[in-house]
Amino acid sequence: MAIVTVPNKSVSVNPLKQSQALGASLAFLGLKGTMPLFHGSQGCTAFAKVVLVRHFREAIPLATTAMTEVTTILGGEENVEQAILTLVEKAKPEIIGLCTTGLTETRGDDIERFLKDIRERHPELDYLAIVFAPTPDFKGALQDGFAVAVETILKEVPKAGGVKPEQITILAGSAFTPGDVQEVREMVTSFGLEAIFVPDLGASLDGHLEDDYSAVTVSGTTLKQLRSLGSSAFTFALGESMRGAAKILQERFNTDYEVFRDLTGLEPVDEFLQALSVLSGNPVPEKYCRQRRQLQDAMLDTHFYFGAKRVSLALEPDLMWTTVQFLQSMGASIHAAVTTTRSPLLEHLPIKNVTIGDLEDLEDLAVGSDLLIGNSNVNTISKRLKIPHYRLGIPIYDRLGNGLFTKVGYRGTMELLFAIGNLFLEHEESLMMNHWSPVINRD
Repeated sequence: MAIVTVPNKSVSVNPLKQSQALGASLAFLGLKGTMPLFHGSQGCTAFAKVVLVRHFREAIPLATTAMTEVTTILGGEENVEQAILTLVEKAKPEIIGLCTTGLTETRGDDIERFLKDIRERHPELDYLAIVFAPTPDFKGALQDGFAVAVETILKEVPKAGGVKPEQITILAGSAFTPGDVQEVREMVTSFGLEAIFVPDLGASLDGHLEDDYSAVTVSGTTLKQLRSLGSSAFTFALGESMRGAAKILQERFNTDYEVFRDLTGLEPVDEFLQALSVLSGNPVPEKYCRQRRQLQDAMLDTHFYFGAKRVSLALEPDLMWTTVQFLQSMGASIHAAVTTTRSPLLEHLPIKNVTIGDLEDLEDLAVGSDLLIGNSNVNTISKRLKIPHYRLGIPIYDRLGNGLFTKVGYRGTMELLFAIGNLFLEHEESLMMNHWSPVINRD
């Protein structure tokens, strides 16, 4: 059982966490024909857009209600209404994901009443799904906002229907990249099951080119698929943060569910494939048996470099859980762990302490580590402490291919093994060269 500590600081010196609104917008970007709409100032939207564009290197559709000093004081209903009407006219979305910000949450705008009044005044908007996600950025973090968006989608959009035995729902949490979603989709479909992902980042943010420009998302979970979720025979929640969303489907449609906190490493993938086999009645395909043997060999090849290594982490709770379990399974120890927000997972982490803090806390705690793991903002700490840095999380703006990076399944686990193992190997070679270079230079 880990001890969770929160430093007694009045200000975050070097922030680690991203806002709830950013997390909610990421979830909405996994739906087809969607425009995320921030109810706040233009700066709130611009900041989120910059983070997502730099991370995925893709065009990111985001809109704003453009609140000013005057409208903030007088109320934002007119701004919300005008923003929705403008988007319908110019972008023609099928879904609008409305996210609040700290500005409007502090004022206390009654968004649900706003939307009710707007629909009464504009019956022509009856076809449009408007999903409201309350995401104040003065509390919580990206993972919380992502979960809130998924939960509000499942509360408002799905309809009841006859159960389809071959259809299942996959709730993929914020720790799962577009590449991860694609890998999970391949595993599920190989058992003859039809999966509806909520959200489907693997279709929308995988970095593919389209023939025509679109102001809204061009791929992802469709509105028709969202409405059919009541017909799914089972729900897989990937990540502890998706447990609440799975419970909503169970309460609304009596759909059984199972939570998989991670799909990285030999045992978690074994359990997931076994669950798919039981659910479908089909055996595990031979290709995964071979991939499993490849992973076992990869673990043998790399465990020499992981053994007794001290690793410090700065990650969201779901991603922290996955990474800790993976590293410990390879013989590494966790030197320090810093996260962004509270989660039921934190107390159950198999480490001594976890800190809810910022990157200043990481820098203080990480002295003596062999590796740092976190987003690109950790790189400056890595240089100051002269410790190797493995990039994981959001944002990663100094590396390519973040949309297709995969860490789940047997293949994804091997990719992670080799990437971190090569960092350890490279660092050891560097230390050896620094040790012997004075002798070589004297000779």
